Order: sequence, then C-alpha cells, then structure tokens
Amino acid sequence: MKLSKRRALLLAFGITALCSLLVVVPLLMHHEPDLPTEEDLQNAIANAIDFFEGSREPYALLWLDVMHRRFGIEEFADALQRYDQVLTEQPEQLPMMHVFRRIADYYNPLQAEDLQGVSLPSDRIIAYALYCDRLVLPSDYSEMLDSAASQGEYHLTHVLLACIWIQENGCELALPDGFIDDMYRANSAIINNNPRVVDDLKLEAAAFLYLAGQGALVDDSFVDRVITSQNDDGGWGVSSDGQGDSYWHSTILGLLLLLHVEFPADSYPPVLDSTSP
Repeated sequence: MKLSKRRALLLAFGITALCSLLVVVPLLMHHEPDLPTEEDLQNAIANAIDFFEGSREPYALLWLDVMHRRFGIEEFADALQRYDQVLTEQPEQLPMMHVFRRIADYYNPLQAEDLQGVSLPSDRIIAYALYCDRLVLPSDYSEMLDSAASQGEYHLTHVLLACIWIQENGCELALPDGFIDDMYRANSAIINNNPRVVDDLKLEAAAFLYLAGQGALVDDSFVDRVITSQNDDGGWGVSSDGQGDSYWHSTILGLLLLLHVEFPADSYPPVLDSTSP
C-alpha cells in the first residue's frame, strides 16, 4: 500500500511526537529527592553516636574524646579511659598509640624515640605537628608539607590536619606565600568536584575543613548526601558507590562533620586542649 506524501509526513510527525512523549513524560515525572531536614540531620547524628557504643577501636576513641570536649556528647565522656584500656591490651601498637594519645591528653608524656613507631610518612607529618611545641620540627618540615600537599588525597588532608595542630600549639613555621589558602582550596576540590559521591577521603577533607574553621568551602549538597547515604547501622562505608559495610574511620569523619553542621559556632574548644591538666 502506497502512502501519499502528505500522509507519510503526518505519520512521521506522529511517530516523532510519540517518541518525544516517551522521553519527556518520565523526565517530567522524575524529581529530585527532598533535601534532608533538620530532623534528618539530628537522627543521623544520633544513629552515628549509637554506632560507637562499646567501640574498642583505639583511634576512634581519641576522636570521640574530641567530640565530647567540643560538643558535649556525654556518650563519649569515658572515651579516653577506654582508650587507655585498649592501650594495655595491644602492646604491639603501644609506641604509635602512645604518640597519638595526645589528641585526648595534651599533657601526654612522650620520649623523642617514641616517634620512631610512626612509620607512614603522612602520619609522621601530623605526629611532628602534634608535638611541635615540645620537639623541634625537622629543618625541612616546610618542604615536607609542600611535597605531601602536592601528592593530594590523604597526604593533602593530613597536611591540613598538621596545619591545624601547628596553629593550636602556637608553633611558628615559614611556609610559601599563599600555601595555606591553596591548601584549603585543594581540600575543597576533593569534595566539590563531585559532591554527590561520598567516600572516606571526601569525608576526611570535609571534616578537617570544618575543624580548620573553613566549613564554608564544603558544598552544602555534599553534606546533604552524607546524611542520605548513611547506612542503617548508623555508619558510613568507604564509598557510597558500593554496598560495603560501615567503617569506623569513615563514620568518625561523618559524625565529626555533621556535629559541626548541627552546632555552628564562631569558635570551638581546640582539638588539643591545653587548659585542663
């Protein structure tokens, strides 16, 4: 059967219109999920607090102590005592655990040789900063920071934490012009290049930016995604892309971030508290 030219055009137009509807209607019906509410934020914090009930992870306990001092989270009031219990049970980790105990106890005793127990370069950077008021920084420490920052990822986030502790300890350090601002922006870029994805590295960058008083550099949509990507057990996995189990490190960072969002302030008690013996 032959179609007239006019009917063929009408048929082609009808098919095109139908195809367009099949594409457009679902798009019109699709809408972005509602943004998390204040109640969602509070529930996420409460669930993350519950995640650490009875935790024996030593480095988590140090940061739980920070949250107790900074935000008054009573569930974490005994975090340092629990840390000291774990310290006696894991003698193989004693040197490194003893070094980082200062996060919770500013007057933690230390011998210079204890730093030899910190083997990873990125951890040594923050260990030097942690004790810069007691032990002389290496002569090439500025170059160490610059080199680590240029490597990105966790090297960069650890440089950020080191700079926070250098400032809190009142130590002087000559750095290249613009280094601090560039370092803040580089950490922000870790998050904001794709704020819909939540992973351990991005959580660390965001939490440490808030620690540094630079929370404005963290994309609000990333915070929303942190809330909505929380696992049922109150934790976060290494990446929101997968279905992995919750990880204590990611969950510490997620909770630290959300507590700063929930309790904004012009200033907070320092991470390293020199006021209480």
